[in-house]
Amino acid sequence: MSQSILIVEDEIKLANLLADYFKQTEYQPHLIHHGDEVISWVKTHQPQAILLDIMLPGKNGIDLCKEIRQFSNVPILMVTAKVEEIDRLLGLELGADDYICKPFSPREVVARVKAVLRRGLVIENRDDTLQLDEHRFMVSFHQRGVSLTAVEFQLLKPLATKPERIFTREQLMQNMYSDHRIVNYRTIDSHIKKLRKKLADISQGKDWIQSVYGAGYRLVL
Repeated sequence: MSQSILIVEDEIKLANLLADYFKQTEYQPHLIHHGDEVISWVKTHQPQAILLDIMLPGKNGIDLCKEIRQFSNVPILMVTAKVEEIDRLLGLELGADDYICKPFSPREVVARVKAVLRRGLVIENRDDTLQLDEHRFMVSFHQRGVSLTAVEFQLLKPLATKPERIFTREQLMQNMYSDHRIVNYRTIDSHIKKLRKKLADISQGKDWIQSVYGAGYRLVL
């Protein structure tokens, strides 16, 4: 059975191009070009994922994301034409699952949607993802475990709780230190490097944490 993907994009040619690519996979796309039509459609049809442009006639993507999150946990991928906009979006903590910047490859968009949807499936199968032990500051994969420092564990926790979601260094910093101290970005990067090695050691070299240029880090499944 095809999975329904809602594409909210006012650039008609781009929306149609994306729809064509999704039709070549197992997904059934539906197009909406005006922000005011989105909420009622989502409530009625309950799509498996939403590709949501920020700049729209009527309600904008940011307001729509906030409103959708009040009644649904459907995966939302925000689309913006400005790289610098991603930092602001992350700061708003809208609850979006991913952020895509124009111009983009339609194949990349399809791959990102697949990754977000696959995340939900993998989380159901706990043998295929990381297990966190908050009492002992340990992480395990397929029954192979490793001890983490308190800082490493607090750094990993948000990434593992919301895989594929991008976290800025500021957001990770808030989780790392209970006294909310300000540290150099290089400190975050150093901890990430050590954490990557520990995770790779228990999972046959898998690189779990991806650096997203100009944005931050995310855990990939």
